[in-house]
Amino acid sequence: MSRENTGAGDRQGLLAGRVAMITGASSGIGAAAARLFAAEGAAVVLMARRTEKLKAVVEEITERGGRALAVPGDVAVSDDVRRVVESAVEHFGGLDCAFNNAGYATLESSLHETADEVYERTMDVNVRGTWNCLKHQLPVMLASGRGGSIVNTSSTAGRYATGASVPYVAAKHAVLGMTRAAASEYGEQGIRVNALVVGTTRSEMIEEAVRQMPVLEQAFIAPQIQKRMADPAEIAEAAAWLCSDRASFVTGTAMPVDGGISAQAKSG
Repeated sequence: MSRENTGAGDRQGLLAGRVAMITGASSGIGAAAARLFAAEGAAVVLMARRTEKLKAVVEEITERGGRALAVPGDVAVSDDVRRVVESAVEHFGGLDCAFNNAGYATLESSLHETADEVYERTMDVNVRGTWNCLKHQLPVMLASGRGGSIVNTSSTAGRYATGASVPYVAAKHAVLGMTRAAASEYGEQGIRVNALVVGTTRSEMIEEAVRQMPVLEQAFIAPQIQKRMADPAEIAEAAAWLCSDRASFVTGTAMPVDGGISAQAKSG
């Protein structure tokens, strides 16, 4: 596979010459990661359900001289994910790294009041979606003989009972379990698998929740040592580092990018 610089201009960045797949890339953390990975030299293959928003991110990247491809789809559908991975190989020659970021959450409700449909969609996107990505990304990385790096998005809810909905807490715990197990299984083949334990971030999903319930603004900020939410670009920076060779001895980890919530946790 060609290893030429795939970023803007002549910049040799953190991910120069890499091909990266990013899910949930139409907004928030995923869109921020798409911009950053491209600026750091990667050719990016972007997946999300919202076609027009996804195409807008691609246009923004290509206008800046980067290389990007939009492949709309739902991570909960195995064939959709397979199609994205195949597109990475067809258009850019392979797949070196992946940021499996797509997620789904609803406003908190008691377990006994949570509809089965909410449970099912939460598990489908967060758990089955991560499973589908790993299932289709790993064979391509194995076949290349170069290894690779995969980063999955979990949450502080993946380590603690944060007050988030029970299905979301369970799903994000499962993402950490898959991350550790995959890292253990594929480490000798040169594939690193890590997760981000993300704190509350000013994503489109959070902004909508705050719009519906303004009291949530302070509830989200209160646990943070820095007394603010993260910007999506701050989470993207951590993902880019984990995907790069600078994190070459980091695998199987659940890296907190959470404004200090983990430092104050009483358990876990």
